[in-house]
Amino acid sequence: MLERALAYRFKEGKLQPVEHPHIPSFQNLLHIDRQKEELKRNTQKLVMGLHANDVLLWGDRGTGKSSLVKSMLGLFGKDGLRIIQVYKMDIEHISDLYGILRGSPLKFILFFDDLSFEKGDESYRILKSMMDGDVEERPPNVVIYATSNRRNLMADVEGSELFPEESAIERWSLVERFGIRLGFFAFGMDQYLDVVKHYLTLKGITWDEEIRAMAVRWATERGSFSGRTAWQFVKYLEGELHVGYYRR
Repeated sequence: MLERALAYRFKEGKLQPVEHPHIPSFQNLLHIDRQKEELKRNTQKLVMGLHANDVLLWGDRGTGKSSLVKSMLGLFGKDGLRIIQVYKMDIEHISDLYGILRGSPLKFILFFDDLSFEKGDESYRILKSMMDGDVEERPPNVVIYATSNRRNLMADVEGSELFPEESAIERWSLVERFGIRLGFFAFGMDQYLDVVKHYLTLKGITWDEEIRAMAVRWATERGSFSGRTAWQFVKYLEGELHVGYYRR
């Protein structure tokens, strides 16, 4: 059954195949070389049946965290890698998922995208236990990759606490379950423009100073010089050229 698709969603205790998975190109993810190499090496170990770590990819929005995780399918899907997207609301069912995956010859990344926990949300305790500490041993063919804009996954607790140092330790206890933690940081303008030029080249669009000015204005108006913003600009420009709104 699990061979039929490269990606699945796990919702309400059931696996749902994704018929058209989004698999970004590993090569097209620019200016995150260290993070790319680290995640690739860890995933390769998983595929080879070796010990691999859980990974937390944290940092600024639009810097390629989720795209990098999904790009692993392009590198290792043919070797038996599968990605299963798990939503926070289904954390309590992870033990059921372990039962489904245990014994399969395939290798699985359980993917939590944009994971964070607000004050009063106790579901992180379940995830913490299922990662390390539960009485059930996790299947050896399963790792957890999570992305988050928060380095410690938890909202800061405001107000006075009787033992604030103990609360801080508790907030970090989940993060420490991730053996690899990769930080992603905001691009500068030069990096952003480099990404724009790269995507324009792939589209066969020639770079010039007028397009450069448009790209800078696009990012400035959106307050972000990110890879995501670069891709959004390229899509916009391609459409403008196609329908004739912008002529060179």
